[in-house]
Amino acid sequence: MTTPADRAHETRARTELAAWRAAMLAEPSAFAKAAKGLQKQVTRLIPEKVHQAVTAVIEQMTRGILAGSGFVTGVPLAEGSLRERELKVRKAIDGYRNVATAEGGLAGAGGFLLAAADFPALIAIKIKLLFEIARLYGHDDADWRERLFILEIFQLAFSSAEHRKAVYLAMAEGRAPASPEDFDWRRFQQEYRDYIDLAKLAQLLPIVGAPVGAIVNWRLVQQLGETAMNAYRLRWFA
Repeated sequence: MTTPADRAHETRARTELAAWRAAMLAEPSAFAKAAKGLQKQVTRLIPEKVHQAVTAVIEQMTRGILAGSGFVTGVPLAEGSLRERELKVRKAIDGYRNVATAEGGLAGAGGFLLAAADFPALIAIKIKLLFEIARLYGHDDADWRERLFILEIFQLAFSSAEHRKAVYLAMAEGRAPASPEDFDWRRFQQEYRDYIDLAKLAQLLPIVGAPVGAIVNWRLVQQLGETAMNAYRLRWFA
C-alpha cells in the first residue's frame, strides 16, 4: 500500500530526475570547455606507463563485468516502494563512499606507486556499488543486459559532456548494445581515463596527496551514486 511518505518521496524523485535529465542534455559550459583544454595538457604530463596501466585495468575490468561473476551481489530485492528502496540505496552509497575515501587517503599518502594503484581499486569499488544498486532496485545483476546498463551508468557519470549526452539519449530511447560484443570498451576506457586524469593527478603530489585522494574519491563515488539513482528512476517511472 502506498503511503503519504511514499508519494512525497516520488514527487521529490521526479523533480530530481527532471533536473538530472536537463543536466545530461545540457551543452558544454564555458568552464567545461576550458577544463577540457586543461585536461589535454595534463594528459601529456602524465607518464605513458601510467596511461598504459590505467587503460589495461579498465579494459580488464570492463570485460570482467560483462562476463564474470565476481561482482554479483545476490538476489534482486523483490518488494518495496521507491522510498524504501532508495533508503537502502543511499546507505549503500554512504558505505562504499566511506571505503573509497579511506582508500584514497591512504593511497595519496603512500606516494606515486600507491596512488597509481588506487586507479584499479577505485574502479572496483564503483562497479561493486553499481551492482548493489541494481539489486536494490530489483534488477538481476547477473543478466548481461543489466551489466550493459551498469556500464552505461558509469559512462553517464564519468564522460565528456558530448559523450554523456549521447549515452543518455541512447538509454532513454532504449537503444542499448545488442550484445556484450557490441559494447565500445575503447571509448569507455578513454572517456573514463580522460575524465579522472585531472582529479587524480593531484593525488600523486607530495604532502597534499592524502587529503586530495580522500576528497576526490569521496566526490567521484557520490557522483556515481546519484547518477545511478536517477538512471534507475528512469526505469521505475517508465
